[in-house]
Amino acid sequence: MGSATTQALAASIQTLAAAKDVTLDTARELFAAARAVAESSQLSGALADPAAPAVARQNVVAAVFGGFSQGAQSVLRTVVAERWSKASELVDGIEELAIRAAAIAEPQADIGGELFGFSRVIAANAELELALGSRLGGEDAKGALVEKLLAGGVSDAAALIVSSLVRQPRERRVRQMLNRATRIVASQGDRVVATVHSATPLTDAQRTRLSAALSRRYEGTVSLNEVSDPAVVGGLRVQIADDVIDGSISARLADLRQKLAG
Repeated sequence: MGSATTQALAASIQTLAAAKDVTLDTARELFAAARAVAESSQLSGALADPAAPAVARQNVVAAVFGGFSQGAQSVLRTVVAERWSKASELVDGIEELAIRAAAIAEPQADIGGELFGFSRVIAANAELELALGSRLGGEDAKGALVEKLLAGGVSDAAALIVSSLVRQPRERRVRQMLNRATRIVASQGDRVVATVHSATPLTDAQRTRLSAALSRRYEGTVSLNEVSDPAVVGGLRVQIADDVIDGSISARLADLRQKLAG
């Protein structure tokens, strides 16, 4: 991510945070905008053109997305007034704002946990992952399939995020998109996501101690996503972004074998 994109995204997130009456319809409109921009090189070029005046780019928003709510239009006007390093990062930025809007619309829902849970379902079902990731079949049909699978089982916000993402994969794998969305939702709630691999499910006491220790280390609230993994043998393997804390017996044995061979 370029420095221009970093600044543009920060300004856009602030605008979204200050917006009133952010609803799932706002999120739905932002997802639609991301898809429209991604599918039109002419539109993305016009909105990301650093040589064009900001007012001109905002006029394009008014012309193309004039039917959207005032909240969505306000966010989009801020987005295009900023300078983005490249057009693809502009699309990523709008998509991130859509995910954040969905999280804002349903603050009480465990959206991050629901997204993680669905990613585990996909990981365990090769046919489903193939169906959602294949280039064959329309993206709308994949979105409809997800909506059917998730109906009544997750919050409306989580269902919207997943169905919207599979409609606009942009060469990304489904689990890659879900992992990114999970991190964004956690960030919106000022949380850090830790994926914990253990041979057996954690007890409530273990979960509380681990969460407290990680919260102190990372200076923030940590959400735990748990994965049962027999390969861990004993202990835990914890991953937070690019950080990996591997205290499993299997890791210690591998380290010992390497030292003995060395």
